[in-house]
Amino acid sequence: MKIFKAPTLSGVDADAAVREARVLIARKLDQPARRAFLQRSFTLGGLSLLTGCSISDDAHVEAALGKISRFNDKVQALIFSPTQLAPTYTDAEITRPFPFNAYYSEDEVRVVDEASYRLEVTGLVADKHAWTLAELRAMAQEDQITRHICVEGWSAIGKWGGVRFSDFLRHIGADTTAKYVGFKCADDYYTSIDMPTALHPQTLLTLSYDGQPLPPKYGFPMKLRMPTKLGYKNPKHIQAIFVTNTYSGGYWEDQGYNWFGGS
Repeated sequence: MKIFKAPTLSGVDADAAVREARVLIARKLDQPARRAFLQRSFTLGGLSLLTGCSISDDAHVEAALGKISRFNDKVQALIFSPTQLAPTYTDAEITRPFPFNAYYSEDEVRVVDEASYRLEVTGLVADKHAWTLAELRAMAQEDQITRHICVEGWSAIGKWGGVRFSDFLRHIGADTTAKYVGFKCADDYYTSIDMPTALHPQTLLTLSYDGQPLPPKYGFPMKLRMPTKLGYKNPKHIQAIFVTNTYSGGYWEDQGYNWFGGS
């Protein structure tokens, strides 16, 4: 991760906000190891990941942290390359078992009926018919072995297969000049991504894992796999996709996580 010096933002002394936030968090956290880690990670990226936490009752500090988070989103978008690929790996390097991760426990995984499943497509697209899994599986498929990076600090390598998302968007006549693509999921999760990431060659509508139909715990019937994004930007159990110029946030993003979420 690149380290950025806290920027000077209009009306906000960002460096002062960083110093004050350090003091406030040090007072609130009792674990020395965690406190030391957070203090060392008070770069632009570290601050932005903490903007969803209630670290202070001081509205000015919260406003400063929010501005730094939005600044970080803009910086990540500017440096994102639509052609630069994330590293890929071999079958021997796959993490087994690949860990389950969600905002709920594994025994609460949503079960989606394959026979009745339809993918809803709306917004700035020409073809708005609802897709069956059979139709999606009939499209050209490809595999990738890439690393999933979680904001919690762990990572794992998995083998994902499915439809290149850029192919799908062009097939449905999506307006690729639009700003956002949003997702609604069977587990009530939701998120949105920028169009350049949607068109990235490694962004997949994932239908399989390690050569088998995507298991429910990994997101059946469909997961969006983006090795250029942190894990929380990769929605599972996708039921609806919409293309829009209206910002629609996300489950964690609306609680303060960075919206861009680049890995």
